[in-house]
Amino acid sequence: MNAPFPRPLSRPQGSERRGSVLELVGDTPVVLAEKLSPPGREVWLKLESANPMGSVKDRLALGLIEAAEKDGSLKPGQTVVEATSGNTGIGLALVCARKGYPLVIVMAESFSVERRKILRYLGAKVVLTPASLKGTGMVDKARELAEEHGWFLPRQFENENNEKVHEATTGMEIVRAFADAPLDAFVSGLGTGGTIAGVGRALKAHMPSARIVACEPDNSPVLASGVPQQYAEDGSPAASHPRFRPHPMQGWAPDFIPAVTARAITDGVIDEIVPVAGADALAWSRRLAREEGVFCGITSGATFAAARQLASELPEGSRVLAMIPDTGERYMTTPLFGDIEEDMNEAEIEISRSTPGARFDATPAAAPSAAVPEADKRALAHVDAIIADETQSLVFFALEWCEFCWSAQKLLDLMEVDYRIVHLDGPDYADPAWGGDVRAALAQRSGGTPTIPQIFVGTKHLGGATDLFDAFNDGRLSGIFEDAGIAHKQPGVENAYSLLPKWLQKR
Repeated sequence: MNAPFPRPLSRPQGSERRGSVLELVGDTPVVLAEKLSPPGREVWLKLESANPMGSVKDRLALGLIEAAEKDGSLKPGQTVVEATSGNTGIGLALVCARKGYPLVIVMAESFSVERRKILRYLGAKVVLTPASLKGTGMVDKARELAEEHGWFLPRQFENENNEKVHEATTGMEIVRAFADAPLDAFVSGLGTGGTIAGVGRALKAHMPSARIVACEPDNSPVLASGVPQQYAEDGSPAASHPRFRPHPMQGWAPDFIPAVTARAITDGVIDEIVPVAGADALAWSRRLAREEGVFCGITSGATFAAARQLASELPEGSRVLAMIPDTGERYMTTPLFGDIEEDMNEAEIEISRSTPGARFDATPAAAPSAAVPEADKRALAHVDAIIADETQSLVFFALEWCEFCWSAQKLLDLMEVDYRIVHLDGPDYADPAWGGDVRAALAQRSGGTPTIPQIFVGTKHLGGATDLFDAFNDGRLSGIFEDAGIAHKQPGVENAYSLLPKWLQKR
């Protein structure tokens, strides 16, 4: 597992053809924060969101998997399991999807929901651990699962290849980028510690005058405390660090000092440790977005806060590089977006009112009620045959692109109901004449209701989405399904209307 990292990561430039998405990992840009740099100084940003899954951890994921493939510790088709706050897991999901390894990610329940969804979207399984057990809880669970099932555990917090991949790729990219204008300092936060350890080693070798500065939350000074971490024989944490406190920097500063970080400190790679306040992290993340156009997360704001403060204390002409590890999309359900409104605020409403069209505060003219056209006999027969199909007691007439259809379907799926779905905008109904005739026939069989979706249970018309939701909310739906012999379960939903998109719930 700790074999030398197999190869430097590099990707084709410009519009060259790629043989795999994995060739897009690395070679990320460096951008000057021109507006937010202190006067007379330069703060540069290493934008790791340019990696395929939007974070610096894509490098780590690819490096650990390819090192394990080379030394034989990872077998073809073997399941990979890892504990992560999100970004390493997302990087592993990318690599495992491309290489064909099943993946199980263990994550504390306190991390943002969008991380879980991205992982599952990429095909990974996500096992949550109680937030009260903190980072050590998820690490212990991942190790337990690996031992029980014979899965491969990359051990990102201990694995020496973690720092080696960053030394060979991230660090050397920085050395090349600043070959003609050496850095005075490099600033990074600490998750596993691999980024700062690897970059620090590269800079110590090629740019020794650069200071290597690590950041940690000011309310959780695990490193600055000087209190040693307890380790198990395998290098994993034996217990939570006594100075750990919960903080808003997801991905930074777990409740233990990773072995990778400890090695960097012992080897003198890190020159300085600076505290960053949570409020400053949030504020600078937002300023980077609104003044530099850099869409980043909380840890990026925290790193920039430390880098900017350091730059302001250095002589004029100084040059500092801040690691910007990921994108802001990982933080939608965190305090970073807590004051970002979904609905229009007063200023936006005033803009809307400045012209007469498409306004929510204007009452639209009532549309004349359209008479349901007499259905074609062939279309009626077609609809009747679908409704009367003895092999399927529940028929769901829907549109593929319809929020009401999606929400009604979600309720049926949560109840684990077997049903037939007929998409009236699908290829079978692409001919306008035939599709129109079938829609008219359905409206006629639905009591003159032209809207979609329409649901039939045991040949009886139940109604549309609101009828389905009302029947669920008042308890009638289970009885309707039982009378029709339709097996179903009770989902963990109290109000079916909560399944609608938020903008529809308010109408």
